Amino acid sequence: MKGFLNRQAPYVFIAPTLILLTLFSLVPILVALVISLTDMDLGGLADYGSINFIGFANYAEVLTDPVFLKSIFNTIFYVVIGVPLVIVFSLAIALLINLGTSRIFKAFRVVYYLPSVTNIVAVAVVWSYLYNPQLGLFNYLLNAVGLPDVQWLTQPTTAKLSLIMLALWKAVGLNMIIFIAALQGIPKSYYEAAQLDGASLWQQVTKITIPMMRFAIFFVSITTMIGWLQFFEEPFVMTNGGPLDGTLSVSLFIYQNGFKFNHFGYAAAGSFVLFVFIIAITLIQLRLQKSESDMT
Repeated sequence: MKGFLNRQAPYVFIAPTLILLTLFSLVPILVALVISLTDMDLGGLADYGSINFIGFANYAEVLTDPVFLKSIFNTIFYVVIGVPLVIVFSLAIALLINLGTSRIFKAFRVVYYLPSVTNIVAVAVVWSYLYNPQLGLFNYLLNAVGLPDVQWLTQPTTAKLSLIMLALWKAVGLNMIIFIAALQGIPKSYYEAAQLDGASLWQQVTKITIPMMRFAIFFVSITTMIGWLQFFEEPFVMTNGGPLDGTLSVSLFIYQNGFKFNHFGYAAAGSFVLFVFIIAITLIQLRLQKSESDMT
């Protein structure tokens, strides 16, 4: 009896987590999958009998929808430009703060981290003034050096880059904290040995710091990639997907079709396309990381 209880004890401890995971993650995913196979709309919420099973028709339609395809292009644009910038800036700031010996560098941690915990609506109001074509600070600075005004949020490509700047400013802080924690976990004896051998600061960073931080960099790459594939808040509060759907992300497309146009089945199909895409990208990154680990 005692042996039986000992074998069951681990399951008792993990049971609450499994129950929460099932109720709030697995069950909603299955429900969304079922909805994606129907023509459910607002009327279907009041009368389940009006919901019809249509199979994969939503998927066939969403994959040929030019607006959805444009949102995919926009999302890839965000990921390709935004993810490397976040990683590079976060790592560079973490290295500079970690190398600093003055107490002021501790204050810099707070300064860079604050945007990560700032409400996106308040941030959007401030950045809207910065991007204002007539009164904005950015155009004022451009004019001060003799450059013309930039229509930050009214031209599709420029608007996407403007949203990336905002998201970059907001995302650097959290990843910086992760990198600082990884930096402080590197034994100082490695650097002392390198200094005795005459290694320069650049050699220490490239030969010791970066290789020792590969798992932290991989973690930040994964989480940042997933976050940018789900890019939603910035285009939602700043441009609402405009101009001409030029900043429309896949997540915003799903939101608009589900809660603005009340096409719940269609929106659920789009969400599963995004879900499969995120899983595929994550598995590819995991495979690449495993290959690099096996080589080392």
